[in-house]
Amino acid sequence: MDPILLLVYIFLFPGFLFLLAYAFFLQFLDRKIYARMQNRVGPPLLQPFADFIKMLGKEVIDPKGVDRKAFDAAPLLALAAVMTAFLYVPIVGSSPLAFQGDLIVVLYLLTVPTIVLFVLGWLSRNVYSTIGGVRAVTQLFIYEVPFYLAMLGPALMAGAAGGWSISGIVAWQQKNLWFAIYQPIGLVVALIGLQAKLERTPFDIPEAETEILAGPTTELTGRRLAFMKLTMDVSLVVGSGLVAALFLGGPLLPWTFSPNWLGWIIGFLVFLAKTLAVLLVLSSIKAATGRIRIDQLNDIGWKYLASAAILQVFLVLLLNYYLGVSA
Repeated sequence: MDPILLLVYIFLFPGFLFLLAYAFFLQFLDRKIYARMQNRVGPPLLQPFADFIKMLGKEVIDPKGVDRKAFDAAPLLALAAVMTAFLYVPIVGSSPLAFQGDLIVVLYLLTVPTIVLFVLGWLSRNVYSTIGGVRAVTQLFIYEVPFYLAMLGPALMAGAAGGWSISGIVAWQQKNLWFAIYQPIGLVVALIGLQAKLERTPFDIPEAETEILAGPTTELTGRRLAFMKLTMDVSLVVGSGLVAALFLGGPLLPWTFSPNWLGWIIGFLVFLAKTLAVLLVLSSIKAATGRIRIDQLNDIGWKYLASAAILQVFLVLLLNYYLGVSA
């Protein structure tokens, strides 16, 4: 790709500028759907952006004895990790930055915000923050195994043709059926795992406001809190886009369009439709459930989610061996 077009792709569209705008829009839509399901009006369109600007203007308060530089850098590190992960998710076609194995890199980058929350909680010197941080990393070890197994299922079935690349897996689905049809169990586990990764109800255990205030973010103020909340909104976009790419065919359709710009527009609209569908599922789970305890999550994660994910991987290996699906 031309270097100028590559810079436009990274920083403007469908890169960082679009990502931030879409993150605010998804937060608005999530809150709106959640409110309507509770028979409330919900926020106006620009409320998430206004909240972000307001938090940026608030005073930054340093808790006594904390490492100020670490407190400043941690939210930015988390935001940078998820924004980098977004560059490998196909938006209007295959990502120009794609390479073999980029799926592993993206999954790794998506774990960074949780690690940052643990570090922030530990550094805060606040009992509520510390408990929240420990809860966040404990939850990570529960949901991460089934989530990884579910997200790697499409890569196993696509085999060498997919190259463990998100764009390669999307291209494989353009010539075959969606992985949602081959791997419905994996799709369900991936959606539940994503809900837990984003710490949304019923998995908002680290930020249980009635028990530990805001958990690991209790001592965050001003721009630190603004960037941490923005990180979770961006993670929602990246997670929804990743599920749409791995299980729902991403932005590509079985047909090709001419000229190329027409295909890009259609692909972009398809991406929006699929990520909104994923958001609708996540918002419905959030509205229909209540917070569970960490021991209940432990049971659900290891007894049911991990078992279901292992079963799905076993079925994928059987399909590859007997039916030669990956060929």
